[in-house]
Amino acid sequence: MSEARDERVVLRGLTFHYRDWGGHGQPLVLLHGLASTSHIWDLVAPLLADRFRVLALDQRGHGESDKPEDGHDFDSVSADLDSFLSALGLEAPVLVGHSWGGNVAVHYAAHKPEVPKALVLVDGGFLELSSWPGMTWERVERELAPPDFSGFTVDRLLAEAPRWELGPIWGPAVERAVLANFFVDADGTIRPRLRREHHMRILRAIWEHRPSALYERVTCPVLLIAAAPPSPHARDSFMRAKRQGVAAAGRLLSRCRVVWMEETVHDVPLHRPRELAQAIAEFVSGDLSPPG
Repeated sequence: MSEARDERVVLRGLTFHYRDWGGHGQPLVLLHGLASTSHIWDLVAPLLADRFRVLALDQRGHGESDKPEDGHDFDSVSADLDSFLSALGLEAPVLVGHSWGGNVAVHYAAHKPEVPKALVLVDGGFLELSSWPGMTWERVERELAPPDFSGFTVDRLLAEAPRWELGPIWGPAVERAVLANFFVDADGTIRPRLRREHHMRILRAIWEHRPSALYERVTCPVLLIAAAPPSPHARDSFMRAKRQGVAAAGRLLSRCRVVWMEETVHDVPLHRPRELAQAIAEFVSGDLSPPG
């Protein structure tokens, strides 16, 4: 199984970190979600690297990439991605985005339709918070703000982890991916790599984002993989909005296939890495040529 190399590249005056599993052939560029890092792909990428060229980028403000005070909007993040593709000479890439990363992929493909060969949207790319019934920015700001980890140590984080959504699948690989989201100080206390104020700026950008208005400009094939959590009834309103968003994407994207992964948490790359890698490989290995 391929081992990743940690690499850095200067793009638009900022230093970006990315993980490179090597490989040959069709390039796959993996984009993490909000407050995550490239390490969320550590279980999926090695399963793809024997057939494809596989890289995962730490987007601005995240992971080991630079953390500027500005540029947390979709236009800026998409420009980062465009510079990354150009700097590494990645032609006709397949963009694989998880959660917010899926929205980034849609935004990029709508504005640069000639570049991507295809998109894979992993429980993302359909998120349109403003369309949820009764949702306001004030509610988003209150309900979706990041947890306060002030004073947390690694030990406390790991002790509380079993109560999280990832608790049932917790293990060494999941632990490494989660810990990659934090700086660990000498005394064992942790700090999120994505600063809270930057997190909230991205959340505001997500609130203002309208992927449904972009779908008609996406001309490449799209595979949308949506997760249906093990206990959806606890969040019925969320699942209704999610299913509506997925249905709209499937209807409005000109070349879209939707696959639901049942009994799966939002962090699909950690929960179902083999199934996800297989779905990506089968999609990319199929006919992605334009119709006609």
